[in-house]
Amino acid sequence: MQDAQLIERIRVMYQALRPEMDERMRRQWAAAEARDLGYGGMTTVSLATGLSRVTIAAGRAELELPPTQRCLETRAVRRPGGGRPRLCDSDPHLLEALERLIEPATRGDPQSPLRWTCKSTYRLAEELCADGHRISPRTVAALLHAAGYSLQANCKCREGRSHPDRDAQFRYINRLVGQRLRGGQPAVSVDTKKKELIGDFKNGGREWRPQGQPQLVRVHDFADKSLGKVIPYGVYDIANDQGWVSVGIDHDTAQFATHSIRCWWSNMGCRRFPRTDRLLITADGGGSNGWRSRLWKLCLQDLADELQMQLIICHFPPGTSKWNKIEHRLFSFITQNWRGTPLISRQTVVNLIASTTTRSGLRVEAALDTNHYDTAIKVSDSELATLRLHRHPFHGDWNYTIKPRS
Repeated sequence: MQDAQLIERIRVMYQALRPEMDERMRRQWAAAEARDLGYGGMTTVSLATGLSRVTIAAGRAELELPPTQRCLETRAVRRPGGGRPRLCDSDPHLLEALERLIEPATRGDPQSPLRWTCKSTYRLAEELCADGHRISPRTVAALLHAAGYSLQANCKCREGRSHPDRDAQFRYINRLVGQRLRGGQPAVSVDTKKKELIGDFKNGGREWRPQGQPQLVRVHDFADKSLGKVIPYGVYDIANDQGWVSVGIDHDTAQFATHSIRCWWSNMGCRRFPRTDRLLITADGGGSNGWRSRLWKLCLQDLADELQMQLIICHFPPGTSKWNKIEHRLFSFITQNWRGTPLISRQTVVNLIASTTTRSGLRVEAALDTNHYDTAIKVSDSELATLRLHRHPFHGDWNYTIKPRS
């Protein structure tokens, strides 16, 4: 039986019997359950019932006495309300003082003594003791839980200022993608993955290894001058659940982005869609494939001329890049596949990306892009005027079509 199921079974049983048992019977019943479970039983019963390990140990000691002596030695039961009074009863201002230490971080009160420190239970207990309250870190934790507090990490949910046409743009993209998929035409999602250091550096996550033999990596994450970083740029085929990743070694530029799309088409797309004359590309609003980038549009025009294909471009609104399908249908699985594995070489990165699969049938191909791409390339107004760029009626800055010039 799984640990969670076992704990739940004991909890239900304890809650059903608790009204019929006094203090002595509760600890002895808990001790009997812990003894029957064997190793780890005391911890399991403690988690299920809320009784402390000290109480369960006392019950176990009573169970080891002979029955006649057990009745004589353990006959006393405290009256209701007996025992040591709660700390909040003997110190009525304790909880108020504790909340004063925590809440100013939210309110921005600069007078809080723990304004710029980590509010651990030990820090909180020290500050309360200095203020005249006698309390331990464990009691601080119990009071916080009782007051509705819990340990929580930061939650990424704020996307910055929301554009008024945010939802309308999502609906527009979904409608175009749906039309392409129903017609058996290509629709891809493109983006740049996080840059990765190459070398024996720590990589987040864990993998199975012999106990006590972790992979040894460098202490500091200073880039290796000879190996540098890699820049994975992905193209995700929405209809076929397939992806292409070009692993660049130079700069993340618009030329690199469009070359990655070219590589996807020549290696995967042309076989999947041999008769198409249009390609829908959904991209983020910024970066190397941003809607403000002139070089991005110029490179797309060259790609359209080369492939003799209309390129339909739709950008996600500002601050919504995490909604791009490539993020959670391709990049997330690549990160899972290489978790806990140091990316010791460029070929290691390529191999790990190419071996990424899912139960739903994701297939990924990858290749190293050794080209060098210049930065700070300026596109003049005259060059921009040569583009066959047609803006869509709805938000022509985010949605446009580039047609071949010949």
